[in-house]
Amino acid sequence: MSEKDVLLQMKDIVKVFGKNVIINHISLDIERGKFITFLGPSGCGKTTLLRMIAGFYHLDGGSIVLNGRSTPMVFQEYALFPHMTVEENVSYGLKNQKIPKEEISRKVKEVLELVNLTGLEKRYPNQMSGGQQQRVAIARALVNSADLLLLDEPLSNLDAKLRESVRVELRLIQRKLGITMIYV
Repeated sequence: MSEKDVLLQMKDIVKVFGKNVIINHISLDIERGKFITFLGPSGCGKTTLLRMIAGFYHLDGGSIVLNGRSTPMVFQEYALFPHMTVEENVSYGLKNQKIPKEEISRKVKEVLELVNLTGLEKRYPNQMSGGQQQRVAIARALVNSADLLLLDEPLSNLDAKLRESVRVELRLIQRKLGITMIYV
């Protein structure tokens, strides 16, 4: 693997909470375009590691280098704005970046097609199923054209059948866009 292919490099990273070492000298290189899964029992540090990559937690040792743009994160709880429509939720970050309205409209339309939500643009989160709400959260993350998408147990609130179907959709989206995803 050439250095050019490495999107994310973690070198000897450490995270400590109080007297508990949660992340203990982890090193990992992640290539562009890969779908990586962090798997392990509850409390082993998967979410902590993801939050360190996203920049929510400072490192107590080591370094993380991202060779790309932003790293949006999709959380277990959908974290949607209840007073905003699907369209407003998805376009929120783009509006804050002062992107022209025509470009915002185009990007939102494209990403809603990608996650199979075309026609639901004017709905509010409380008018949607859990699977649809999770797709809105994913669309909101994807619309910013990130190189790396972090997914923190995004499907755990869905029933088993829907969870499997959305997991397959995520993999198809990842392949189609060629982005890197880290899935806990």
